Amino acid sequence: MPTELIYPIAMLAGFGLALGIGLAIAAKVFAVEVDPRVEAIEKLLPGANCGGCGFPGCSGYAEAMVLAGASPSLCPAIKAPEQKKVGEVLGVVVEERAPMMAVIRCAGKVSPENFKYDYMGEPDCATAVLLAGGPNPCRYGCLGMGSCVKACPFGAMTLRPDLPPIVDPEKCVACGKCVSACPKALITLMPVDRQIIVMCSSLDKGKPVKDLCAVGCIACGLCAKKCPETAITMERNLPVIDYAKCTSCGTCAEVCPQNSILDKNRKTVAAGV
Repeated sequence: MPTELIYPIAMLAGFGLALGIGLAIAAKVFAVEVDPRVEAIEKLLPGANCGGCGFPGCSGYAEAMVLAGASPSLCPAIKAPEQKKVGEVLGVVVEERAPMMAVIRCAGKVSPENFKYDYMGEPDCATAVLLAGGPNPCRYGCLGMGSCVKACPFGAMTLRPDLPPIVDPEKCVACGKCVSACPKALITLMPVDRQIIVMCSSLDKGKPVKDLCAVGCIACGLCAKKCPETAITMERNLPVIDYAKCTSCGTCAEVCPQNSILDKNRKTVAAGV
């Protein structure tokens, strides 16, 4: 090797070595100690990073619990045994969350045959709704293109022909991703053990609803009138159930002329659950 090249190479090597040593020293001097509880809790979390807790992923939630006092009951996907262990790491008793699930409050037919126009765009509800509210003639109805299905990180939702997607209660953890993904605001989170559910979101009433949907609520008010516990009130043309009063007797579902109310005990409507 020519002599004139040896010195520059040696200088560069020496500079690189000095820089490496400097960085190593700086890393030790300025290192931020991580509370071991953060890592321990992160290992107990499901690792889905669904954001259902309100924090940026499982690691962010673990840090928030240890460093900022976030509630250890916010993760919708964690199982009871792991949740109990999280409490043990934090030195607190964690109340077990009641199982929740997503419910699609639309049971009407979703068929291209009934659409008000031929939709040729991206098969995505959020995109379709930008064109005159979407092709479904019911302006409150499901578009059936699966934005919610794509958003679910747990594979708990499945598209089906001519009906809104169906939710698998065994897989759904109520993370809320599907709620955010639905441009029609048709999806809500409810306790799994809730037996009576209004399966319509239309704010219209009477004949206009009946002409568009065989199971749409027509706001007749029979459910409210016949409820023996007075647990139902009509608000904006839809029944609203006070679950503190509801005894799940099923009377409202029986008297509904449109089968718009789901009674899980009797499966009175083709519902998205």
